[in-house]
Amino acid sequence: MTRVDAAMEDRGDDYISEAPMAEAVGNTETMEVVASNDGIPTVENQPSVAAEDPHSGTFRWPIDNFSKLNVRKHYSEMFTVGGHKWRVLIFPKGNNVDHLSIYLDVADSGTLPYGWSRCAQFTLGVINQIDPKYSIKKDTCHQFNSRESDWGFTSFMPLQDLYDHSKGFLVNDTLVIEADVVVRKVADPWAYDSKKETGFVGLQNQGATCYMNSLLQTLYHIPYFRKAVYHMPTTENDMPSNSIPLALQSLFYKIQNSDTSVATKDLTKSFGWDSLDSFMQHDVQELNRVLCEKLEDKMKSTVVEGTIQKLFEGHLLSYVECIDVDFKSTRKESFYDLQLDVKGCKDVYESFDKYCMVERLEGDNQYHAEHHGLQDAKKGILFLNFPPVLQLQLKRFEYDYMRDTMVKINDRYEFPLQLDLDRDNGKYLAVDADRNVRNLYTLHSVLVHSGGVHGGHYYAFIRPTLSDQWYKFDDERVTKEDAKRALEEQYGGEEELQTNPGFNNTPFKFTKYSNAYMLVYIRESDKDKIMCQVDERDIAEHLQIRLKKEQEEKERKRKEKAEAHLYTIVKVARDDDLREQIGKDIHFDLVDHEKVRCFRIQKHCSFKTIKEECEREFHIPVQCQRFWLWAKRQNHTYRPSKPLTLQEELQNVGLLKEASNKTHNAELRLFLEGTPVTAEGVPVPLPERSKDDILLFFKLYNPEKEELRYVGRMFVRWQSRPFDVKQRITDMVGFAANEEVALYEEIKFDPTVMCEPVDKKATFKASQLEDGDIICVQKAVSGRDLEKYRYPDVPSYLEYVRNRQVVQFRRLEKPKETHFMLELSKQHTYDDVVERVARHIGLDDPQKIRLTAHNCYSHVPKPQPIKYRGVERLSDMLIHYNQTSDILYYEVLDLPLPELQGLKTLKVGFHNSRTEEVCVLNIRLPKQSTVGDVINELRNRVELSNPKAQLRILEVFYHKIYKIFPLTDKIENINDQYWTLRAEEIPEDEMDLGPEDRLIHVYHFTRDAASNSMVHNFGEPFFLAVRENETLAEVKERIKKKLGVPDDEFAKWKFAYLSLSRPDYLQDTDIVASRFQRDTYGAWEHYLGLEHADTAPKRPHQSNQNRHSFEKPVKIYN
Repeated sequence: MTRVDAAMEDRGDDYISEAPMAEAVGNTETMEVVASNDGIPTVENQPSVAAEDPHSGTFRWPIDNFSKLNVRKHYSEMFTVGGHKWRVLIFPKGNNVDHLSIYLDVADSGTLPYGWSRCAQFTLGVINQIDPKYSIKKDTCHQFNSRESDWGFTSFMPLQDLYDHSKGFLVNDTLVIEADVVVRKVADPWAYDSKKETGFVGLQNQGATCYMNSLLQTLYHIPYFRKAVYHMPTTENDMPSNSIPLALQSLFYKIQNSDTSVATKDLTKSFGWDSLDSFMQHDVQELNRVLCEKLEDKMKSTVVEGTIQKLFEGHLLSYVECIDVDFKSTRKESFYDLQLDVKGCKDVYESFDKYCMVERLEGDNQYHAEHHGLQDAKKGILFLNFPPVLQLQLKRFEYDYMRDTMVKINDRYEFPLQLDLDRDNGKYLAVDADRNVRNLYTLHSVLVHSGGVHGGHYYAFIRPTLSDQWYKFDDERVTKEDAKRALEEQYGGEEELQTNPGFNNTPFKFTKYSNAYMLVYIRESDKDKIMCQVDERDIAEHLQIRLKKEQEEKERKRKEKAEAHLYTIVKVARDDDLREQIGKDIHFDLVDHEKVRCFRIQKHCSFKTIKEECEREFHIPVQCQRFWLWAKRQNHTYRPSKPLTLQEELQNVGLLKEASNKTHNAELRLFLEGTPVTAEGVPVPLPERSKDDILLFFKLYNPEKEELRYVGRMFVRWQSRPFDVKQRITDMVGFAANEEVALYEEIKFDPTVMCEPVDKKATFKASQLEDGDIICVQKAVSGRDLEKYRYPDVPSYLEYVRNRQVVQFRRLEKPKETHFMLELSKQHTYDDVVERVARHIGLDDPQKIRLTAHNCYSHVPKPQPIKYRGVERLSDMLIHYNQTSDILYYEVLDLPLPELQGLKTLKVGFHNSRTEEVCVLNIRLPKQSTVGDVINELRNRVELSNPKAQLRILEVFYHKIYKIFPLTDKIENINDQYWTLRAEEIPEDEMDLGPEDRLIHVYHFTRDAASNSMVHNFGEPFFLAVRENETLAEVKERIKKKLGVPDDEFAKWKFAYLSLSRPDYLQDTDIVASRFQRDTYGAWEHYLGLEHADTAPKRPHQSNQNRHSFEKPVKIYN
């Protein structure tokens, strides 16, 4: 399967790269545009071609000194085809793959106008210079646009084949690339209508959710499953983003009734996923399991309880049967899917043979049978019954032990259209299986993974009605496909070209990176029940009503968007808006324009239309309206700046918007000065305004109530003084005529508050006041009254408002639960914050509070707490990179934090002579203490075998001992966050080691059943003193005694010398000490291994071996 993609980084591994866009790498290669019989355009001459004829051309690009290219990306010169400028882009070393990557790129994409696009069908090729007929060419079609200005093939051909000179692609270090381009004026792949062409719609990709889309389409097209989802109880009050059943019902209903691709955001929100989850590709097999388990749980105690089991649950029998005695152990287990091996199997039947293969337990691997001891036995798996819908997960990913990495298995693997699991007299069935059920299955869907181990793209081939017609569901696009495309082309393996005429005459092969990953079969005898009819009667009425309303709203918005260029949004603010918002929603400036009345007016309409709309809406007669334009000032405030003139009101709405509002071109913002008619219907005339008047807005502050509100506006003479209009001000705010008032001008609030006193004896002009300025009024406060209020004046109150912050405090041990909330100031110091927390929880000493900041990305506490006075302000505690949080975690310490920070706490596990952990202790000592001090502390806290026993502390990691800490080591340098610290008594036999005696490491281990070369350590490691001539038989006796292992269990252990995880098995007569050298660096990798046989039966629900190593597990939280 050829992979076609963009060079820019977009969706998963199919789209790996940086966006090349305007970055060009210089080159000196000559460019050749070859003319064809159809008059193909050349660089020198662009002939005129009829509009209905496609423009086409061929570009040939020889690249000299190819192997010496030392750039990641390399561009050709520009060439012109169809009146458009193009160039070829290559990644000589591969675009994050071990293949040559080639793309066709729009050369002038950076200078093209907004919304540009062009469609081209093109072929890219690497020319075989020995015999051109063996050149490699791949073709595709793409609608180029600003988002995807390049398109091509990331895995065009393997680099090893390219550099193989015998194959004829690289000759004299010259590579020849050819591009055939056909520019089509009418062909538009993005205009493809899936519903019209196929009757089905696709699902939108949120970023990397193609794996989920393919699974959802598969489940949707199992009608019995869809019907069950529709019958899950939901109510009209549920929200899809909070209810998985409703979100899935909504999604299925839209797939069933929509004409365009459907979004999945409500469903992923109902899973509890954030945007990061949507951009992280997961494993489709794991999502299938997690989703089915979640739905199974949600269906409990409903009419559809048990649906998941009825559809997908089968049962198998794991058994171990002794050969020489009458003993058999069996265990019945259920499964929802089966994981089948791909590697080493040519088809599904061979995988089932391997799954049910009998394994013999004999020799050193004998089975321990109850009452019979060790016995030769056979173990295996047989099936009790198969489910109506059989899901087969193909193990395309596995761990390569030699390369120490995950790899994808692209081997050819065949699967039949009909699967007969009763073959060979039911050899896969247990004796107790119901043989009356015919286990003949027909293929319903094939889920495909295209790409490599580090990502790729998922899509699905599905037969919705089990007819001969297949459909490919690839995110938003659905196409009709034939059976060969759905089956044979998804087998994987290699695609072989004709014999290459090179010197060694070897065949040229390509690995297919697109192959089947999951198969869904439906049992023939259950087909009618599973493929049942689903109609409107199965869908809850409230769901139909809700979704029809959504569709109507969507259509309305679509129409508005399509006609948006014909309209202007006019936002009109009035005194009522200012009164409603100031002191509640806002404190600074005058109004939030997102919360005022909006009008949608056609651009060609006169301004009179707005006035008539306002009369109808606000009951203000047209003759009593005066409109002001808003302006954004340099200090980032937004104020009414000037009234509209009669000449401006004669313009149409569109021209007025363009001329008046350069910042907010999308809308026209106005302030309406005017008063509604009286109760008697009498119009209220506008106040007169002369050219010497300025319009001021007034807010009133009450320091006793800590309240700020809007009280009105007035015109004042620019040359007058506040003292001259004092009576008008006191009347407006409701003060007595003789009340002394203080006036402040609200100047700005970002990034800092500026609010300055207004000189009541200076003119407004001298105070530099102008139209739209804000005056804050309050009663004058002086003397003792200053101490009565927290914020006695307007500046202090606005400063408080600007910096106030409500903080959620959570206990560190319960990081998901908010314990209490406090209103603090961003300017509060570290001491202020801990003092407020201590006071709230009733703690006498604030220094015993330790705070930890919040990680805004992972939504968990940061790993390191905030040090004592380690940050200056609360605002510093709440910032995480460029994000601001409102969460802090706290804990109450048993010591003051400054004192604790001078101490080091170590978590030490104390083990007895049998290596068993007795207890875990937290040892807290000054940081300058040594390991010897820790041991002295341990002596007082653990029970020793005798008072003179000596202790040591070990560093243990992954079941190996890496270090014995010297007594003089400083504890502040010990990291116990990742390493385990273990304390133990030093055995007496280690005290008197002779010159040829050895102190060796002894570890437990098992070997992987799938790969005998893989060693897994487990359990508690320990040291053992081995004498100079001591045999393995003698050492074994001491180990058995030390560990207290029963004879029958110890008899199953094997002993080996391991060096770098390679076991060399020992005989009882071997001298153990001779294998170990003294003072070997990395001694933890050279040890005596105690091998434990793994005789547990294979389990069908083993952890997914197909998981990509970089992924975090799929979780559905709700």
